[in-house]
Amino acid sequence: MKKLVSVGAICFVVGAFSGAGFWYLASPLWNDRVVHENLAQLEGSIVLSKGNFSDADKIHRGKGSVNIVKLPNGRVEVQLSAFEVTNGPDLELWLSSHPDPKTSSDVLEKNWVSLGMLKGNIGDQSYAVPPSVNLEQYNSIVVWCEQFGVLFSPAPLTEVM
Repeated sequence: MKKLVSVGAICFVVGAFSGAGFWYLASPLWNDRVVHENLAQLEGSIVLSKGNFSDADKIHRGKGSVNIVKLPNGRVEVQLSAFEVTNGPDLELWLSSHPDPKTSSDVLEKNWVSLGMLKGNIGDQSYAVPPSVNLEQYNSIVVWCEQFGVLFSPAPLTEVM
């Protein structure tokens, strides 16, 4: 009887950890985070560059547009519109110096800077670019999974001016 209780306890603990791990890793696949921010369209704003998100592969998919906008007050924002990307754990928005990243190694072999955690995997949203960032060094925007080091969706940028 004591052996049966021990085996049952071990199975319970292993099952609980496995279930929690599965929920943490898989739940983003069916739980979307939708964001609807008003994107600054102020008079005197200048679109510096723009691009469109694409799929990184058959699993990590993305679409929508991105504009890097200089606002009249001098602040620079990355604005995502009609944006949608496969959800996942620990997603961030990065500026990348690679002109057209297709793989995770493309992103990692060049310079990059994180603009922070992705607010949502669906919807219009904006991210402030720190004043210390030299935008001339960056040629694309990527959605990046920090936890697993995986490219989810790239958006090569083209200058507008």
